[in-house]
Amino acid sequence: MCGCYLNSPKYHSVTRLVLFDIDGTLIHTHKAGVRAFINTLRSEFDIDNPSQEISFAGRTDKSLVREFFTIHGILATEENFSRFFEAYVFWLDYMLRRTQGEIGSGVDHFVNNLNSLKEPPLIGLLTGNIRLGAEIKLRHFYLWDYFKMGVFGDENECRDKLAALALERGRDILGPDLAPEEVIVIGDTVFDVKCAQSIGARSLAISSGACTAEELSELNPTWLVPNMNKVQVRMIME
Repeated sequence: MCGCYLNSPKYHSVTRLVLFDIDGTLIHTHKAGVRAFINTLRSEFDIDNPSQEISFAGRTDKSLVREFFTIHGILATEENFSRFFEAYVFWLDYMLRRTQGEIGSGVDHFVNNLNSLKEPPLIGLLTGNIRLGAEIKLRHFYLWDYFKMGVFGDENECRDKLAALALERGRDILGPDLAPEEVIVIGDTVFDVKCAQSIGARSLAISSGACTAEELSELNPTWLVPNMNKVQVRMIME
């Protein structure tokens, strides 16, 4: 599918805040994070065969850990969450160093073009990763410093609530007049499209990650492209 409007916006608005998902959108780690989860459960909670039927795509890290805990009979206490994530970040760094991952096609070019605009939008993150996990992943690919703000999966387990927090945080920086339609959420899953819609933002769906173009198109994102090489900055800024 070509890069194009799926729904012609009924309004003309300036894009002031662009929020990126990480996994499957900015980078592809070839399941380094999944392997870090599995190894953390083995090393910290003596679970030899952690369930691998859980879908990670579009989920928040804390909600995933809660589901693993429930399946394997581990109490979902703050102590156990802390124990998990303290080990997880070390496993994540270890796995990334041993994985042939890559930046998503066209990401560098697109972000650089956003930043080179005469009046660039604020560029941030809207991710289910815990903050330190997000930083480890993006620093590994030299992308962390592109982003000036973010909301993360250790701030709320619900992605829609993370989107609301991102809008609030954007208003703290850009001013209280920041309108939802001046925000674009970019991601590769139906959860990214849904959370954008939950706050009235526009969405750019990328079908090179966890969800197919058909799955994404069912939710009527504002735009749908196969990868970020097919996105022109003027397409989302006007």
